Formats: sequence, structure tokens, C-alpha cells
Amino acid sequence: MNCDLHDRDFFGWTRQQAELLKSGRFAELDAVHLIEEIEAMGRSERRELTRRLEVLMIHLLKWQYQPAFRGRSWELTIVEQRRRIAKLLANNPSLKPELESCYLDAYDDARFGAMKETGLELDTFPLEAPFRLGQVLDMEYLP
Repeated sequence: MNCDLHDRDFFGWTRQQAELLKSGRFAELDAVHLIEEIEAMGRSERRELTRRLEVLMIHLLKWQYQPAFRGRSWELTIVEQRRRIAKLLANNPSLKPELESCYLDAYDDARFGAMKETGLELDTFPLEAPFRLGQVLDMEYLP
């Protein structure tokens, strides 16, 4: 099969690869690109987990460091991100061992996000998360 199709027409390439798989014509598969795309899909799920943790922790930081501005919108965002994280983990149980690493990656970016959204100085927010991962995911926890 023509491997250039991957670069010229990605959608067409995906349809072609699916047809080859369905018909059992494995020797004709574009294995190199197929492997790359499958690995990219896994990285995408991990990025989504990290990004959802980041948004969640931005709002937890805002909740903790700007109590005068607490509102229903922040609370709903916190609940929504926790729900989405729970669903993501339920649908991708192999992500659970990545959770701690994603949490640590996300907190660093959450500090910067909280600085941008609050107008507070970056050093207002501690270098290490002021809440544990279990608290971050706990539907009842608010700092």
C-alpha cells in the first residue's frame, strides 16, 4: 500500500487501514504509521488527564487563595473536572498508574494558570501542591 497516503490524506488513510484490518490483509498495512498513530492516541489520553487535573487545580488554587471571589462557577468547574477525570479513568484503567505523574506535571502548570487568572504573583502559590492527589479527586473536598 502507498504509505504516502498517510501524509496526503489522513482521513483516507485511516479508512484504508480500517478496511485492510477488517479484510485480514495485514501484509498490506502501513505498519510504521499505524504504530505511530496508536501510540499517539495513548499519549492523547494521558494529555487529557493532565489537562483536566491542571484545570481542576487552577480552580482549587483560586478557591484557596481568593476566598472573596468564590462562586458557583468555580465550584461547578471543580465538580465537572472531577467527574470527567473519573470517567476518563474508568474508560482507561491503564491510566491509573500514570495518575501521580500527571498530577505532578499538572500542578506546575496550574500555578501559572492560577497566576494568570487571579492576577496574584506566582510565588503566592507554593512550589508543591498544597493538597494531596486524594483531596484533588475527592468530590467533597474544597480547600
